[in-house]
Parts: sequence; structure tokens; C-alpha cells
Amino acid sequence: MSKRRFRRPKLPSEPVELEISSLSHEGRGISHIDGKVVFVDGALPGESVTATYVRRRNSYDELRTDEVHKLSELRVKPPCAFAGTCGGCSLQHMNPSAQIEFKQSVLLEQMQQAMGRDLDGVDILPTLRDEEFHYRRKARLAARFVAKKGGALVGFREKYSSFIAEMDNCEILVEDVARLISPLRDLFSSLDGKMEIPQIEVAVGESAPDLAAPKVVAFVIRHLAELSENDLEAFKRFAVENSIEIYLQPGGVDTVARLWPEKETDRLSYFLPDFGLELQFHPMDFTQVNAGINRKIVKRALDLLELNDEDSVLDLFCGLGNFTLAAATRAGSVVGVEGSEEMVSRGGENARNNNLDNTEFYAANLAQSFAKEPWATRGYTKVILDPPRSGALEIIREVAQLKAQRIVYISCNPATLARDTAELVKAGYCLKSAGVMDMFPHTTHVESMAVFDLIAE
Repeated sequence: MSKRRFRRPKLPSEPVELEISSLSHEGRGISHIDGKVVFVDGALPGESVTATYVRRRNSYDELRTDEVHKLSELRVKPPCAFAGTCGGCSLQHMNPSAQIEFKQSVLLEQMQQAMGRDLDGVDILPTLRDEEFHYRRKARLAARFVAKKGGALVGFREKYSSFIAEMDNCEILVEDVARLISPLRDLFSSLDGKMEIPQIEVAVGESAPDLAAPKVVAFVIRHLAELSENDLEAFKRFAVENSIEIYLQPGGVDTVARLWPEKETDRLSYFLPDFGLELQFHPMDFTQVNAGINRKIVKRALDLLELNDEDSVLDLFCGLGNFTLAAATRAGSVVGVEGSEEMVSRGGENARNNNLDNTEFYAANLAQSFAKEPWATRGYTKVILDPPRSGALEIIREVAQLKAQRIVYISCNPATLARDTAELVKAGYCLKSAGVMDMFPHTTHVESMAVFDLIAE
């Protein structure tokens, strides 16, 4: 018996004219065609647009704006020539001030829905913003040699496509990286192994606490086959000519090794000058992509915790110690917990480098109960939560059972923050304040923070 092949329904080829009523949480214009909801990329509320279908779903369709007939007052001209095709940004056509207001509205709407009531009595924190362009210090760039294009392409993927955007600059990558996209394309086009390099991991470190100081750029080159001696020499020359570091990755993360320069350490650094800290990291470690806003977030979180030397702090999902070590400069003791043994090791390393002896780091799977962990039996006065997009639902009730006086929750997903907020409120906490921070300007990514106080029994 032969299997029937599934065929996607054919997309309508004719453009359609639409009136945009509002904006979805993903930053797309909302309209209707014959009663069916459609999401329109590149459209803003109040606009009349001509759009083309890109995908059809059972309950909604997706379209892309071709032409705007009636412009919203929120619309601006994107500064990037590739904004219309590159998938790295989705909101460059929207005024930056309106972007952050939109993100704040997404958070507050999610919070209200999860709690089933208005946020009366909740302090709405002022939005945090920093540089709007050339802020991104961590990224994964795709690479591919395309003969029809006359050479290699390096950059982000196109919207609604697996193809790489044909770009020679970027307005969100730090300038030290953006200026190298075109030279990278030339380099990759000349390599013997140009067909075997699918991506570049970008990591940018700081050379001094001043953000205007020269950056330290590292590229991790993922390659699927052994590189020739000619290619290795070409990468070394490129590193020397552009004053960058080159690492090679022939397999998993544990295969990453530095090619150039020849030095003892494979660490980059970033600084938290408000706390007198220098944090070192490997180019493949997770760090926040926006240095300026990260500094402001850490300061706000620690200010809201109102720490003193009597406090015992628990930092869950601590990474390499971004909040842990800052808290240790103000609190009596701090315990950082993270799932990755490698990051736990990095946290301890950074504590020693900064002469902090009141910190401890532990590895634990925070997607399951931590009740039997030795560090969980201690008493904590304050808790920091900074989970991944999936949130902390699996442990949120156990966090509440610690009975800490205050919890500061930093989130990269307002939906899971709102869900976990409802659980904390059920468990005896009140939502004191909440607000958003623009970690990823010109994207729909919403970074947010919420503060919870234990209700006295």
C-alpha cells in the first residue's frame, strides 16, 4: 500500500490589500481575510498595505508587506539596507521608543491574563534602554559558498527562508564584527574547504571597563572536514591583519581549540564596573549579548534586592556568575546554581579572580526538584531567578517554600514569567514591581524583570 505524500496547499500568488488593526506579540500586523486571522510581517497598526502570502495555516495565514499605502506615525526608515530580507531584525521599521513601549505592553498583558486581574498596586518599572545599534556581541552567523552568487555568503538567515541573506554589513552586530562581514566573504570564497564551513560563532570581549575601549573579537569556525594547511595559514593571516582571535571547531563544543593567537588562556572578559568586577568567559560560553544593557540590568536587580551583609542569597540558573558575583559584593553569602558543570567551574574561577570568598557554586538540574540538594536545606533571605525561555515552573513552588523575603526574577519570555508569577502569588508572594529592558533592540525579544515580596503570615 503506497503512502500518500503530504502536499502543502499552494499559496495564493496575487498580492492582497489589507487594513492593519493591531500588533501581535511577535510584532506582526494583524488583519483578517474572509474572517481568517492573518499576520503581516513589516506592517504596523493603522496602516494600509499590500502584502504577499508566505505561509498558510489552519487557523491563520502569514504574509509579508510589499508596499505601504498609509503610513503609521510609528514607522521609520530602517537604517539597515538589508532589514527587509535579513531575519536578524524584525522591527527596524518601528520607532525605537515605540518598540520598547510595545514590549512593555506585551509583558503587562501577559501578567494580567495569568493573574486574572489588573495590576493595581504593582509598580511599573521604568524601561531600560541602551545603544540601539551595534550592540550585539554574541551571534551565530551562517556561511555558505554559492557559486550562483559569485562567492561565499556570511550572515543571518533570510526571513521565512533557510537561505543566507546577501549582506556585507550589519547594524546590530558590534562594529568590530560588522566591518568584517565583507572581508569574511572574500576569505571564505578563497578557501580550499569553502564548501565545508557552515557557521561562525561570534564572541566579543571587552579590554577595559570603558565600553568605548577597543573590543576583543573571537571567531569560532565550525568546519565539517579537516582544513588544509593553506586554509589554516589563510585564517592566521586574517586574524593578524584584523587583530582578532580565531578558534576552530571540527566537532562538538569540546573540540573547540584556538588557532590564533598563541597564548596561554582562551578567555575573553567583560566588566561590571558598578561592582568592580571583571568576568572571564570562553568564546563558546553563554553571555548576555548586549553589554550596555546587561550592566544596567545587573545594577537594577541588585538595587531592587536591597542587599546587606546579613543577607544570604540564592542565585538559580546563575551561568558563570553574572548576578552571583555582583550580589557577593553586597551580601553576606551567595550560592549560585547552574545545570552546566562547565559554567559552575567558570563561576568559581571568576570568584577567585575577583577575590570573593563568600560565594559557592553548585551544579544541579533545575528542570526537576532540588529539594534533596545540600544547598537547598539552607536558609536564604533573597533569591535571584534567571531561567531560560521555558521558565522555572518545575521548581517555582520549591523556590516559594524557601520563604525568602524577596525574589527578583529576570526573564527572556514574558509568557513563562507571567505563568510563574501566578504560581508565586498562589504560594504566598505579592508582585511588587515589573518592567522590561531592551536587550535586543529592533527585535520582538522581550527581556523583563519582576520583584516579589513574601506576604507576612
